[in-house]
Amino acid sequence: MGFPRDRPRRLRRTEPLRRLIRETQIEVADLIYPLFITHGRRTREAITSMPGCCRLSIDELGGEVREIRDLGLPAVLLFGIPERKDEVGSGAYDPRGVVQEAIRAIKAEVKDLLVITDVCLCEYTSHGHCGVIQEGEIDNDASLGLLAQMALTHAQAGADMVAPSDMMDGRVGAIRRVLDEHHLSQIPIMSYAAKYASGFYGPFREAADSAPQFGDRRSYQMDPSNGREALREVRMDIEEGADIVMVKPALAYLDIIWQVRQSFDLPVAAYNVSGEYSMVKAAAGNGWIDGSRVMLEILTAIKRAGADLILTYFAKEAAELLS
Repeated sequence: MGFPRDRPRRLRRTEPLRRLIRETQIEVADLIYPLFITHGRRTREAITSMPGCCRLSIDELGGEVREIRDLGLPAVLLFGIPERKDEVGSGAYDPRGVVQEAIRAIKAEVKDLLVITDVCLCEYTSHGHCGVIQEGEIDNDASLGLLAQMALTHAQAGADMVAPSDMMDGRVGAIRRVLDEHHLSQIPIMSYAAKYASGFYGPFREAADSAPQFGDRRSYQMDPSNGREALREVRMDIEEGADIVMVKPALAYLDIIWQVRQSFDLPVAAYNVSGEYSMVKAAAGNGWIDGSRVMLEILTAIKRAGADLILTYFAKEAAELLS
């Protein structure tokens, strides 16, 4: 028909009209909040590069998880910072490790909050890499058993879901086999299926004390230039038993989220990572942008691209606004 009969502005005139026809709605139930758990007691350390985020000791978790639960957020994702590190990341799969104890503490405090655990060795190894090192190289196959053992101890401690983020080939299958062998077939796996070697992880590496001591992670995380490869990675993880697949980072990879959503029928998660969070916080702190408005715009874009679940450090702040 065309103008003047077609006037899209008619439906933009008031907020109730805009809300009535809004295509993409962010809900609190879409969001997962990452937590950094550290050793010691009475510890609540602010993370300088991630304003509003802290490292928490286990005895500080009670109030935090009650607040998260009361905001209506459905889940947390746990990262651990151990007291000691070694070449093989033994703290990662210690049944009395920092994350394993945190799971028990959270489950004793709140019953209706899902606990998801990150499965990776980088926070626990003295060299900061996500796998075992043999002769100067990351040994993929030697790492699988340790990652599977880590996931097993998390599940045995009470985790509701495990999330391997290491990007070793075959790790989803190895974890699935070990969980099933120990009668834990009900525990789902959320795989970091398309995890890119991104510059957006800088603040996280401060938060988790996980920067590699030599080299980088480009030999196992994906090249940011590649899109088709992401679909191959996702397909392989699904074939190995993944229940949810994740794209990480989110904001610079909206096209990948869209392609994964169009190609597969499993739930799709996206990680709104530390660098994406910190850029917004820095710009808002300088008065350059409206931080809350930009936050919700970013989360909406991630969901519009096809994410069913969004892991984000904005989760608590967004939940307060959305409610």
